[in-house]
Amino acid sequence: MTEWTREQRYQRIEDVDQQTIDALTEQVDASKYRQRYHIQPTTGLLNDPNGLIYFDGKYYVSHQWFPLGPVHGLKYWYTYTSDDLVHFEPIGPTLKPDTKDDSHGVYSGSAFEYNQHLYYMYTANHRDKDWARSSSQHIAKVDADGKVEKFPKAVIAEPPAGYTQHFRDPKVFTKDGVYYAIIAAQNDLEQGRVLQYRSNDIVNWEFQGEIETKLDEFGYMWECPDYFNLNGYDILMFCPQGLASKGEHFKNIYQSGYIMGQYDIDNLTMNHGDFHELDHGFDFYAPQTFIDEQGRRILIGWMGLPDTNYPSDEDGWAHCLTIPRVLTIEEGKLKQRPIPALESLRTNEETALGYANKFPRQLHPYEGTQYELIIDILENDATAIYFELRTSKQHSTLITYDTKSRTLTLDRSESGLLPDPVEGTTRTTTLSQDLTQLRIYVDTSSVEIFCNNGESVLTSRIFTDENATGIKTSTESGQAYLRFTKYDLKDDK
Repeated sequence: MTEWTREQRYQRIEDVDQQTIDALTEQVDASKYRQRYHIQPTTGLLNDPNGLIYFDGKYYVSHQWFPLGPVHGLKYWYTYTSDDLVHFEPIGPTLKPDTKDDSHGVYSGSAFEYNQHLYYMYTANHRDKDWARSSSQHIAKVDADGKVEKFPKAVIAEPPAGYTQHFRDPKVFTKDGVYYAIIAAQNDLEQGRVLQYRSNDIVNWEFQGEIETKLDEFGYMWECPDYFNLNGYDILMFCPQGLASKGEHFKNIYQSGYIMGQYDIDNLTMNHGDFHELDHGFDFYAPQTFIDEQGRRILIGWMGLPDTNYPSDEDGWAHCLTIPRVLTIEEGKLKQRPIPALESLRTNEETALGYANKFPRQLHPYEGTQYELIIDILENDATAIYFELRTSKQHSTLITYDTKSRTLTLDRSESGLLPDPVEGTTRTTTLSQDLTQLRIYVDTSSVEIFCNNGESVLTSRIFTDENATGIKTSTESGQAYLRFTKYDLKDDK
C-alpha cells in the first residue's frame, strides 16, 4: 500500500481541486467491491458511526470521514438522512475541521435534542507544532435548514486531572430531565475508563467522576462508550483496546462489547456481569445506539477495524457501516436482529426444502452477490453442517456448525483477498441452544450472519472474486433437513 505522509493525511478537501475529487470519485465508483445496500464512503475512508438520532420525522446518520484516501487522516462528519433506515439521502459533510480546536480532526460524538432543536457533541482534535494532542468536547447546533453552527468555545475544555489526552467520543443522554455525557478516557496509569459529566443547560458541564466497574485491568483505552436502559437492564457498551485474546474471545485487533446489570447514576457504580462481545466476526467496531420512531433501541456499527488495510484500499476507499440492528433483552440475554424495514429491499423470492448430506450440494438455482438467505434447520442428525457462500472453483466463504459442541465457525481462508494484517481466518461462537436458524445478509464484499433469531452475530468483509456466486450445503456425517428462503436485495439507491 502507498505510504501517506502526514501532510497528505491532513489535507483539507476544500483545498483540493475539483478535478482531483472527480478522478477519485470515478475510481471509487468503479471498484468491484462497492456495496449495494450498506452505507459506504463516497470517497476515502469511513469509520465510526456518529450523531445517530431520530429527530423531527427524520433519521440522521453520520460517520467519520477522511475524503482523500483509504487512510486515517483529517476527519469530517459525513451525514445522511433517512425515512426508514434503509434508503439514505446524502447531505454531505456537516461537521468540518474549521476551528483551532478541531484543526486536526472532528472526532466522534453523538446527537441529542434540546429545546426542540438538534445538537451534536463531538471531540475536537488539535495538534501543536510538536504534534502533541489536545482533546476537547464541543457542541454544535443544527438549524432547521440544516446549517451547523458550533458553540464559540469548548464546553469541556480538557480532561480532568489524572487522565491523558485520550479523551473522546462523548455520548449524550438524558435521565429525569438532566443531560449526561459519558466520555472515553485513559487514566495516567494507561488504563481504559469511562467518565461522566452532567448539565442542566448543555453549556455548563460538571465532572462527576469515573464510572466504577469490576474491570480494573481491561485494556489501555475504552473507546466509543454508550449507555442505555433496555427492559429494566442497564447496559454500558464500549470498545476496549489492548486485550489479550483468550481462546475464541478477543481475537480481533480491538474489541467491542458491553456489560449489563444495574447502574447507580448518582454514585457512578455499575453492578454488572461479565463483559460480552457484541459481534463474533472479523470486522466490527465502534457501535452506537439510538431510539427509533417506534421506540426500539437500534445499533449501527463500523464494519471495519482500525490499523488494518483492506483490499478495497487499492480502489481509493475503505469500510462501510453495518445494517441497523434492533436490540432486545430476552430471558436476561441481549439479542440483535436485522431491522424489519430491510424487507422492503426484497425481490425475487425463492424457497426450497431438502436434505443436506456428505455430498456438497449446489442450491440450484440459488446464487448471487447481494441477498438475504434464511436457513431453517428442521431436522438434524449430522455431526456437522457446512454452508458455503460466494462459491466458485477458487473461492468459498464457509460456515460450519458443530452439532455436539453447538459451535458455529466462520472461515474466510478461501474467501479471496484478506486484510493486512490478518487477525486469523476463523471466528467461532458458541450457542446456548441447538442451531435452528441462520439469517444471512450478503452484499458485494460483506456478510452478516444472525444465529438463532439474534442470539449471536458474525460480521465480516469478504473480498471475493465477482464470479463467486454459488451457495452450497453438505454435512460431515448423517444428514440435515433444511428449508431455504432466499431474496435478492435491491440497491438502496
